[in-house]
Amino acid sequence: LGIDVGSTASKCIVLKDGKEIVAKSLIDVGAGTSGPQRAIEAVLNEAGMKKEDMAYTLATGYGRTSLMDGIADKQMSELSCHAKGATFLFPNVHTVIDIGGQDVKVLHIDNGAMTNFQMNDKCAAGTGRFLDVMARVLNVPIEQLGPLSETSEHPATISNTCTVFAESEVISQLSAKVPLADIAAGIHNSVAKRVAGMALRLGRPGCMAMSGGVALNTGVVRAMEREMGCPILVDPLCQSAGAIGAAVLAYEKLSKSKE
Repeated sequence: LGIDVGSTASKCIVLKDGKEIVAKSLIDVGAGTSGPQRAIEAVLNEAGMKKEDMAYTLATGYGRTSLMDGIADKQMSELSCHAKGATFLFPNVHTVIDIGGQDVKVLHIDNGAMTNFQMNDKCAAGTGRFLDVMARVLNVPIEQLGPLSETSEHPATISNTCTVFAESEVISQLSAKVPLADIAAGIHNSVAKRVAGMALRLGRPGCMAMSGGVALNTGVVRAMEREMGCPILVDPLCQSAGAIGAAVLAYEKLSKSKE
């Protein structure tokens, strides 16, 4: 069992023999809430199993230390778990951009192992939180922000990556009657420029993928592809990459303990 307690969502994966995803769950609340427990209950229900049936449980994520005692056999950093989960989904991946609710991580991977990383965890710029704030200012549901931006013909320029200043900038553009689609595209371009700057510090990528909830936003993915100059792979399970990695590492640790 792999558990990823994020800042805004809780994800679980039940993995069989290190290869087959038997069950998955995702609850849209994270650390400090009932989300982790609900996600565990949901994944066990889907698998038709009990917690005692899990041979090894590994927890990761922003809120991994908030899990009650006795739930996980081990905790590991989300960097290691996202690298492992991304490699499970895309075996040839070299660079992974993970945009979560509170931070942005760029991982460089060689032969399935993380060798370097960049991380922004001190500022909301470029994160899911940044996009949530912008969607609220535009009065657009967050899941519609991507499709809306893709209808833009003249993307607006959002020069600030600071959430507070960017919010003021967006309000000014709304007052100037700039179309919503153009503002949404400008917001995504702003995120992509900031994150691409982080990614390029690790060098030009080979095979590149995105994980985290923001990878479901097609507008951000397209903007990232333009900034990076290469295609970006996104799996339907991108938001569960950390939980998948936790489950794979749980299997590996169990296998080593039996040797």
